[in-house]
Amino acid sequence: MSDKPPGNDEKGEVLTRERLKTPKKYKVLIMNDDYTTMEFVVFVLQKIFRHSQAASTRIMLHVHNNGVGVAGVYTREVAETRVAQVQKVSADSGQPLQCTMEPE
Repeated sequence: MSDKPPGNDEKGEVLTRERLKTPKKYKVLIMNDDYTTMEFVVFVLQKIFRHSQAASTRIMLHVHNNGVGVAGVYTREVAETRVAQVQKVSADSGQPLQCTMEPE
């Protein structure tokens, strides 16, 4: 058994632990417009955000009725990637779907 006090290393120096901060989360928001089809919004929610058919439909209806809805909550890098994916798929499909992110 060692005669060193707990929390000290072999040289008798006090050990410290660094606390890692939990990464800040960001909400990815989908905006309602008068041109993007409901089917396309459901498609985006399923393919990019990996929601089920039922969850995608529920979120799409929330967006349709309230003007905006949360597609998901992610770390900054993941949120940025999802927003870029939505923008690319929307542009490629000729849909004006808007997607942004904001801190949670």
